[in-house]
Amino acid sequence: MADQTAHIEGIVVKSTGSWYTVCDPETGQRVRCRIRGLFRLSGSRTTNPVAVGDRVRAEIGQEEGDNVITERLPRRNYIIRRASNLSKESHIIAANIDTAYLVATLDFPATSTEFIDRFLVTAEAYRVPAVIVLNKADLFAGPEDRKRVEAFAEVYRGAGYEVIEVSAERKTGIEALRERMRGRTSLFSGHSGVGKSTLINAVEPALHLRTGAISDYHRKGKHTTTFSEIFPLTGGGWLIDTPGIKGFGLIDIEPEELARYFPDLFRHAPACQFYNCTHTHEPNCAVAAAVAAGEIAESRYVSYLKMLEDDDKEGKYRK
Repeated sequence: MADQTAHIEGIVVKSTGSWYTVCDPETGQRVRCRIRGLFRLSGSRTTNPVAVGDRVRAEIGQEEGDNVITERLPRRNYIIRRASNLSKESHIIAANIDTAYLVATLDFPATSTEFIDRFLVTAEAYRVPAVIVLNKADLFAGPEDRKRVEAFAEVYRGAGYEVIEVSAERKTGIEALRERMRGRTSLFSGHSGVGKSTLINAVEPALHLRTGAISDYHRKGKHTTTFSEIFPLTGGGWLIDTPGIKGFGLIDIEPEELARYFPDLFRHAPACQFYNCTHTHEPNCAVAAAVAAGEIAESRYVSYLKMLEDDDKEGKYRK
């Protein structure tokens, strides 16, 4: 007897931890699914075996509660971080990404360079092209502020990353950002309060994402996005919105591999005297010489050293 079960193949557009919304990009059909227990027992160390952006196959039952994701198709790439309070587990933020846009701000709230560097290292390790979006450019128009902006941009452009300035409030730089996202799958990530939801609303006004104010006491943002979700763009393509992240814990990156995920360090590493140089204490280290000569930003090197130690006794980057 022929199998009468209905099936759907599509993209996971929303994940709440127990329910997954799957969208058929051809028809627009959306169904809410659970995942089969086999996924949870597959030996994966991730808290979410299926993530937003994943392409999956699902069986459609008679009732909504009967819809089940049966297969996750191979991923091109993904962004992953150490799971909150679970140092041995990881959480996949999203999968199958064309560009990850890390939204950062110099103030209100300040985005730490170590957080930025950890995000960029993960993007490099999992083959996700990354761009830094410096938001709230309208707040940094004075001469001294411009020096800070230019110094920040110089560090990351020198490392090989694109840095673009935008103002979600003033709508400056938005059209160019929207155009580069056309027809592509773009992820937006960053601390709470950097204006990510406001920026997304500026790019795609029809979404009307909820935005929140900055906490005056802590000068940090309040969470307005609870779950990762992917939205279709009017001009074509997809936009993945993610909850604000306090810190970014690395996962499954060995100490001896770390330097290769710093493009600025990796460019100089072949000139080191020792092929397995850790760039910490060895003689004739080309990376250390490049830092001393100002060819590698000191903040980037400090981030590298901190990640190399990664003792993380207070769990600062696990939250």
